Amino acid sequence: MHSLPPCPQCQSTLTYEDGSGQYACPECGHEWPVAAVASGTEAVRVYRDASGNILQDGDTVTVIKDLKPKGSGGVIKQGTKVKNIRLVDSDHDIDCKIEGFGAMSLKTEFVRKV
Repeated sequence: MHSLPPCPQCQSTLTYEDGSGQYACPECGHEWPVAAVASGTEAVRVYRDASGNILQDGDTVTVIKDLKPKGSGGVIKQGTKVKNIRLVDSDHDIDCKIEGFGAMSLKTEFVRKV
């Protein structure tokens, strides 16, 4: 039996392969693709706001220009605070809820970290 790589976050040796092409750590809950270990590097995407600050899940950001969402009659005004963002890997980098508009997707280039 071959040994599995330790967790890249907590260095635990209790890792396991979950059957969907991912390794998982039962101690910290971190998951990472098997292909990343085979290639020797794990690509981690860094999300940055318009000023270059690093964004993380749960951050609060401010919209830096008026945005006209598609399919909506309103405008998200400059200075609108967006709390508890969630970063996603798609064409729009941020999923969030904006008061008065509901669930939205934003690009990081239009926000600034508070």
